[in-house]
Order: sequence, then C-alpha cells, then structure tokens
Amino acid sequence: MNKKASLLTLISLALSAGLLNACGSSSDTDNSASNAAQASTDKNVHFLYNFSTSSLDPHVDSSYVPLRAGITETLIRLDEENLTVAPWLAESWDSKDGQHWTINLRDDVTFQNGKRMTGDSVKASLERALKESVAIRNALKIDTIEADGDKLEITTTQPFPEFASELVNPNTAIIDVSEPDIVNKPVGTGPFKLNAFTPGSKLELSRYDGYWDGASPLDKVTFSFNEDANARSLALKSGQVDIVYRPEVESLESLKTIDGMVVESTSTFRVHQLTMNMERESIKDLNVRRALDALIDRQGIVDTILLGYGEPAIGPFLPSLPFAPKYDNTASETGREAAVKYLTEAGYTLENGVMTKNGKPLKLTLLTYSARADLPLIAQVFQSDAKQIGIDVEIRQIDTPEEYMASNRDWDIATYSNLTAPRGDAGYYLNATYHPTGALNFSGSEDPELTAIIDELNLTVAPEKRAVLAEQAANYVHDNVLNSFVLHPGTIVAYNGKKIKNWVTTRSEYYMINNKLDVM
Repeated sequence: MNKKASLLTLISLALSAGLLNACGSSSDTDNSASNAAQASTDKNVHFLYNFSTSSLDPHVDSSYVPLRAGITETLIRLDEENLTVAPWLAESWDSKDGQHWTINLRDDVTFQNGKRMTGDSVKASLERALKESVAIRNALKIDTIEADGDKLEITTTQPFPEFASELVNPNTAIIDVSEPDIVNKPVGTGPFKLNAFTPGSKLELSRYDGYWDGASPLDKVTFSFNEDANARSLALKSGQVDIVYRPEVESLESLKTIDGMVVESTSTFRVHQLTMNMERESIKDLNVRRALDALIDRQGIVDTILLGYGEPAIGPFLPSLPFAPKYDNTASETGREAAVKYLTEAGYTLENGVMTKNGKPLKLTLLTYSARADLPLIAQVFQSDAKQIGIDVEIRQIDTPEEYMASNRDWDIATYSNLTAPRGDAGYYLNATYHPTGALNFSGSEDPELTAIIDELNLTVAPEKRAVLAEQAANYVHDNVLNSFVLHPGTIVAYNGKKIKNWVTTRSEYYMINNKLDVM
C-alpha cells in the first residue's frame, strides 16, 4: 500500500472512530436517534484551513481565525473589486485634517450574546486591542477615543490620512470585552457564534440568528486545521471535509478528475520572500545579499514547486497593483556565476569547494515552516543551489514564524510568506516590514532614508503621490536587497461543488466564512 493510500485509510478509520465514539457516548438510545435525525437535516459545512491556532483572541491572534471563521467583524472592510475600503460595522467616517476622525456606527448590530453594539462597546474593544497589541498601537496611532451614542470621535497622535484603511486589520475586530474568556470564546458580531474550540484542532460554530446582515442559511460550520497539505487533500477526497484551503499542489489534477470537485486559483496580495536578518555579520554585506538573491531560481520554483500556480516576484507587490514599480528585468544579474561574482566582491573565495573569507566558511541558518507547504521546498532548492557554490545552508524547521523570528536572532535567512497589500494600499506592508516600529520587521531593518520615505507616505493623502512614494520605498528595498522576493503564489481552494454554494476565494485572504455561504 502506498503512502497516500495509507493516509487515506487512516483518515477514514479516524473519522469512523470519531463517529462511533460520538454515538456511544450516550446510553439513551432514543436521544441518540433523535440527535442523529436532527444532524441529518442540519445544513452544515466543514472547512479545513492550513494554519492552526491555540488562541482565538482576535486582538492578538496572528492567524486571524475569528474573522475568517465569521465570528468577528471590523469597522471597515476591503472592497476587493475596487481596492478601496468599504463600510462594515461603521456606516461612514470622515476627517477634515487626517487627525480628528468621526466614525458613525451602524445602529442595528448586536453581539452574539444579544447585547447591542454601541459606541461605548466599540470604544472598549478598540482600547483593549491597543492595550494587548503593540503592533495595533503602532499601526493605528490613536491618542484618544470618545464615544457618543453610535458615534466615535478618534484623535490620532499625528495627521494620518490612511487611518481608516488600518481599521481593516483583523486585529481591530469588535468584540464584547465584558465576556470572561476572550482567548477561548470571543463574542463578536459576525454571522456565526462559537460553540466549542479545541486549540490546534477545530472550532464548532452555529448560526447567529440575530445577525445584522441577515442570518446565514447554514445551521453549523466546522472550521478545522491541518498544516499537512497532503492530509488536507486526502480529507477532501475522502469526503471528510467540504472545502480545503490550499490543498497539496501535486493533488490538484487528481482532484479535478473527481465528479463535482471544484478547484479555484486566484492571484492574491501575497509574496513568498527570503527574509534577511540584518543583524547577522555576513548578511550586513550588500554583496552577500545580492549573491543570495541571485541564487534564487524564481521561474524554476514556480514551474516545479507550484506547478505554475503563481508568478515570479521581483518586488513585494503584484505587478498589476498601481503602486508596484516597473522593474527592469535585464538590470539584475542572476544565477550561480553572478552569485560567485558578488561574493568575490564581498571578499570571499572558493577554496576546495568551500566559500570562505579570512579562512572562515560561509555558513547560513535558514528558517522555514511547514504550514505553507511551498516554503520548505523552496528552502531545499535554495540549500541545494547554495551548496553548488560552496555555501553551507542549515535548514531549521520552526512552528510559529512570527513568534520565533521576533524573539530569536540565531538565524541568517528565512522563507516567509506575507500579505503585502491586504488593505489595497502599500502602506501596511512598508510600515509593518521596514519601519523600525513595524510588527513584521523581522529583518531588524532600521534605515533612516527608507524610514523617511515611509513617514512621508503616512502623511500623504493624494493617491498619485502615495503611489510615487510607495514606488520609491519598494525600489529602495529592491536596490538594497533588504529582503529577496521569490514568487506571488495563487491562492488555491478546492471544494465539493455538488454540495457547496456561494463560496468566494478572496484576494485578501481575510473573508472566508460568511452569511452567503450555503449548501445545495
């Protein structure tokens, strides 16, 4: 029996065992039969996601599961068609100077415990987010919040024209902060309320009948996790789940042959990158960074690892975005010869098959993580190519990249995947990744010239001027190889088209389970 068949058998056995345990847990046969009859008439969906989480605190959870699962909502959301921000829990907002903001809230929203959403409850939620998350404090730049009925008056610490777009951030989700267990059972305003949470495993959700935008046609949703792409694909093939986020790329052709199976791929605002730790001595040298960048076979990786479901990246932003620079592809030298040339300029020589400088071999520690199945494979390709020119690359697997890279500096480079324009604007990525106060500045970048460009961007209102500044910042990152960009992956979702209705694969990756999702 081959490996995939074995896994499929194990999944089926586990599913059967789980069902048997559930049925055998009650001695009351009549109740069991009644429950089974009820379950058979329920409209339910089982969604399988690629990242697990041990906390559902929406103000600090980096996997954004509460928003993705339809538990929470933000004041403002992204209109993905037009790349603009749109009302959600807020009806409207306005500022005459970019520093003093008036936000008018919807007056027909209740939390999933039945309490009405008011200006005071929204104020309390935002204040908790500011208290719990340094990243949110830095992103929102809020000085004061005042509530008056269904209206908020917010003053930022400086003129900040893009303040409204930062309220798209899932970590600004509005919850009832008076609830006792926000980590395990947050109470939000979304179409589904949480019934049970098994950390690292799954959420059990049920329809919230009082949802302000119309109750969902579904009765229940199971939102579960599995970081193994192959296991996700097998779970869909076996019928254990209905929708799989990022199935194994190698399984797509076989999935397409299954009657009724739908496989969707859409371009997103995501980039897979090679993050440079600028605090490491070897990485501080621009020519070393240029050499590592030159080693990346971008088109080869797209063709062999993603099987064409993506496109090579030069910078962080998709080329179709209005603020993405138009790079000259002929200006950069790539390949092993170019890498050796750059290393020679950095003072390295190839001796007996080992790249050395002052008698010391060039050794690099490369971090990667399996939740995004492409990244360990990219790391292995890079390791192999580096070995060809005498660089010893040690691959180290980690679990939670954000936590590890933020608190440990014992690495040189890392494969990492980042949303670069989830608000439809360049400001989020540039602030988070390259500003000294950025929550995702894992490289430790602190460049005064680049920081000045980002600070000016933060104070600029006109879209045309913002685009120019964003291009300047992206070009600076590119020219100085502050990070290397590998590819823009397509977001792939596969689902049972004979059952699922109204699924939408979004570009932002924020909006997944909503009140329109239905079954046949």
